[in-house]
Parts: sequence; structure tokens; C-alpha cells
Amino acid sequence: MGRLELWQSCYLLFPFLVLCHLYVSPYTKVEESFNIQAAHDILKYGIPTHNANFRLRALYDHMTFPGAVPRTFIGAIVLAAIAKPIVWCGNLDGAQQQMLVRAVLGLFNAAALMYYVSGVKRAYGRTAAAWYTFHQASQFHVWYYSSRTLPNMFAFGMSTFAFALLLPATPSTTDSLIKRNKLALYILTLAAVIFRSEVGLLLGCQCLYMLLCRGLNASIALSLIRRVLVPAILTATITGLLLTVSVDTFFWQSANLLWPELAAFLSNVFPRADGLGASAWGTSPWYWYFTNALPRLLMNPFVVGLLPASFIYPSLRASNLHLIIPSLGYVSLYSFLAHKETRFLFPVIPPLTTAIARVSDYIYKLSPRYPICSIFATFIILTTTCTAVLSHFVFLPLSTQTYPGAHALSSLHAVSLNYPPQSVVRVHLTNLALQTGVTHFLSTPSFTNSSGHGRPVFYLPGSASGDIPALVSPQRTKWVYDKSDNETAFLSPMFWARFDYVVVEDPGRVIGRWDVVDKVPSLGRLQIMPPDLGRGMLVLGYTKEESREDDGLARLVGEVYGRKMKWMYGVVHDLLREGYGLDKVLGKRASWTNGWWVHWGLETRLYILKRAQGGVIP
Repeated sequence: MGRLELWQSCYLLFPFLVLCHLYVSPYTKVEESFNIQAAHDILKYGIPTHNANFRLRALYDHMTFPGAVPRTFIGAIVLAAIAKPIVWCGNLDGAQQQMLVRAVLGLFNAAALMYYVSGVKRAYGRTAAAWYTFHQASQFHVWYYSSRTLPNMFAFGMSTFAFALLLPATPSTTDSLIKRNKLALYILTLAAVIFRSEVGLLLGCQCLYMLLCRGLNASIALSLIRRVLVPAILTATITGLLLTVSVDTFFWQSANLLWPELAAFLSNVFPRADGLGASAWGTSPWYWYFTNALPRLLMNPFVVGLLPASFIYPSLRASNLHLIIPSLGYVSLYSFLAHKETRFLFPVIPPLTTAIARVSDYIYKLSPRYPICSIFATFIILTTTCTAVLSHFVFLPLSTQTYPGAHALSSLHAVSLNYPPQSVVRVHLTNLALQTGVTHFLSTPSFTNSSGHGRPVFYLPGSASGDIPALVSPQRTKWVYDKSDNETAFLSPMFWARFDYVVVEDPGRVIGRWDVVDKVPSLGRLQIMPPDLGRGMLVLGYTKEESREDDGLARLVGEVYGRKMKWMYGVVHDLLREGYGLDKVLGKRASWTNGWWVHWGLETRLYILKRAQGGVIP
């Protein structure tokens, strides 16, 4: 049995990172809602084979909340089909089913990245693959989003498989090269037709580069077009259209043939006269992807500087052009669309990370000969390690505090156990709650007996001896949720009179008598604290007069990391901001930061109110 090589750690590390991010941050945002709700509906109700129009409109979420543009059901169908046997065998509750569905997608993306690493090893060697694994594992966004049911993440796995096929393979015959290129373009085309139309732009950049990098010989270009480009793209387009048009016309019950990605593309890029298209969600300057998004995705600002170094070393220049030019061409062209989001650049992260890994590998191999290269290699290792720590031990835990809607729903279910059971519980959910974690998977409380959830409407305990059995009603509490956002209706007392609980941002807008039974915090905005605000020792004060209550950052650290880390933060605060001990050295009070500090903490975002018989008016 051969020795395990460093690059092979990706086979354990990548799935672990995906599942770790999923476990720590299991909730979803509104951008993921279509596919997660669709997967829920398919798992719960199945695909209707009779009375389809009636059943879809009565049961499926997308018929009531269709969203701005239609999206394809193909991804949700695949996730639900894979998850269904496990749901049957495992008797999973809603929250567990949601994690399972996300895990299926996340592991698909992890498999794509593992396949890509094997391609890097085949093309550039073991140490380059090891460096790629190191750099990729240190990033945050790819792992955090890998299991999130965005259309981008379905396309990400496909584009990663495609880019792995486009990596050089040695030894390679002409026939095998043609087959690999055709399959890569086929996969990219499918991803563009079914999941994300912008992948078509990436496909175009890749095809153009394939033609230009072989020179301007007309016969070679025509042969490439005839043998590779046209067969792959045409076949995949026809296949993708047959799939998406047939499936989505049915699920959306459209009167005309429906191609969701075409509808989304036209709506975003060529909006109607009375609309803004994608620009309605915000705009950014042309250079934003280069100055903001790409550095954040690659995480380590130092290794971003290694990309230009690809053109300095002659032995890397030609091969790294294959990785960089199509990717940056895609980013440049996509920058002309005013609406920009970081996730739109996910497909180019593997090839750009590969280019960085190759430069890192080259510098590392020169270390024994050149001391400056040894210093650079050490610096790359240290900064990338710091990046990994930030990604997985700072950004990931903090991200869990940005889902107040899901936390509010969980808290509501727990709070309801403090009151007598009801046959029906009616709840109004505000828009913020719906956008930050509320899904159909979480709408029914867990049935785990130890938590008391899923309790019957009526329960009469039996005798201690067991002679008289307990009397248990088979009926369980039914939870009914209202998601209306009609501002006019909110002014009517009759609207609020329908509910047993409400989850709102501002309890002052709720009409009637209600008790505040819980407050749900979320991560607030980072602010700079001037020297004259919030002074005092947190843990190291000499006297009580010098001490003050915990600041927002102390409470946040305590919530995320526990009491020990909170105490350590207090020590750092007292040493740096309050200058603990400096008065004995300097003879006067001083501060290393001149009294400046940062405020970042949890702020109450949602209130859970229960209708009160004799309660207070909020």
C-alpha cells in the first residue's frame, strides 16, 4: 500500500469542510428559498400524476410565492430524489430533512472539487495539487455556499467538473483531448441552459480562448469548431432545452413553453420599460469585481498578488494563461452588468486558485536555492494558515448570527411548550423573518420526545403503576403561518385578532394586547467607538469604579465562543484600549489605541409576541 500523499487529504478535508459549514450554519436566506421550498414540496407531496394543476396550486409554495422570475425545478428534483430513501429509512424531521437536502448538494460540490484536485495533480504534479488543496481549503465563501440551494451552486459543481476536464492531461492523444474538451463544453452548456445563463458567457470566453491559443490558422480553427465546439454545444443545448422546458412548463403550469433561464436572462438584462431588471437589487461600478469580490473570494490578499507573478516566470506563463485569461475575460465582460454579486464569480475560483497554487509551488521549489524564495514560501504558508483560521473559526461562527428568522421560529416552538396545547396555532411572520431562515422544513416543530415537541392536543397521564394507561389524543397541533405584507391590512385590528403569536420587527405596530415572550438578536453593524464613549475595564479593573458592563463585542464573543474566549477578549480590551498597567510605567493613564475601539454586537431584530388575556400593550 502506497504512502498517503499530501494532496490526497482533499478526499477527507473537502467533504468535512462542507459538512462542518452546514452543521454550524444550517439555516438559509431568501436567495436560497426557491430550491429549498421546491425540494420540501417534492419530498412531502411528491410529483402529481393526476389533477396536476389543482394539486400544484394547492400544495406547492411556488404557486403562491412565485418570485421575481421562474426558476428550474431540475435541481430540486434531483436533491429530493436522492434524499427521499434516506428520509424514509431515517424517519427524519423537517430540520433534519433540510440539512440532508443541503448535504446532498454540498457533497456534490465537494466531489467536483476533489475531481478537480486530481486533475491538477495529473496536469501539474503532486506538489501543485497539494498547494491547491491548501489554498482552496483556506477560503470561506466556496465552503459556506457549497450546500446552499442557489442556482449558482448547482452550476458551480458542473463548471468545476468541466474545468477539471480542460486541464492538461499527460500523456494524451488527440482523440482523448477532443473527448475531454467536448465533454467539458457539454457540461458548461448544460449548466448555462438549465441553471445559470451567465455560464454561457464563461463558455464563450473558454471557446474563444481555445481558438486563439492555437494560433490564427484557419484550418485548425475550423477543425476545432467542427469537431469539438459545434457538436458539444449543440447537443448539450438540445438536451438541456428538452429537460428544462418539459419539466418546468409542467411544474409552473405555464400556458406556453417555459425556459426559466431565458426568462430570467431577459428580465434581468432587458427589463420592461416599467422595471429596472437586476439593477433593482443594487448596482456597483465596473471595477467592483476586481477590487472587492475577487479579493474577498480568494481571501488572502497576499496570494492575490501571486496572480500577476504568473506572467513573470517563463516556465509558468504559457500554462497559467489557460487558467487566467478565460476566467478574467469572463469577469471583465460580466462587469458591464450593473448588478453585481460575489456568487456570480464562483465558477472562476478553482482555475484562479490553481494559478495561485502553481506560483506558490514554483516559489517553494526554489526555496533551497534562494533565501528570498524561502522567505516568500514561509510567508505564503503563514498567511494562508491565518486565512483558514479566519474563514472557519471567525467568519463561520459569526455567520450563524445572521438568521434571526430561523432562530425566531425555533424559539417560538420552544416558547409554545410553556402554554396549554392548542389544536391550531396561527402565527404571523414579518418579512425579515421570512428572508432570514424560515422555510417549510422548519415550520413544524421537531417531534423528538425529549424536547416535548409534537405533543398531542390532549394528554392525560396514567397511573404510576401502569395499571391505568395514559390517554393520548392522536391529533397533533397544526401550525398555520401568515406571510402577508399588506401595509393597509396591518392597520386593522381585525388582522391581528386572527393570530395567537406574531413575529415582528417593531412590536409597536401590532394592534391589541400582547405579551413579549422572547426577543431574537442578530449580528449588528460594525461601528467605530470614539475615545469618549463606553470607557472602563471589562475584567482587569483595579476597583469597581473602573469597571463597566460588557460591551457589544464582549457579548458577541461570549455568545459565539463561550465564557473563556469572552474573558480573553476582555483582557485584550483592557490592555489595548484602557492601557492596563501603563499608568505604573508612565505615571499617568494612557491607551495604546488613544481610546478608540470598535463596537460590534448582537442587536434585537425580531420580537415574538403572544396574544394576552390581561397582558400589556407592546
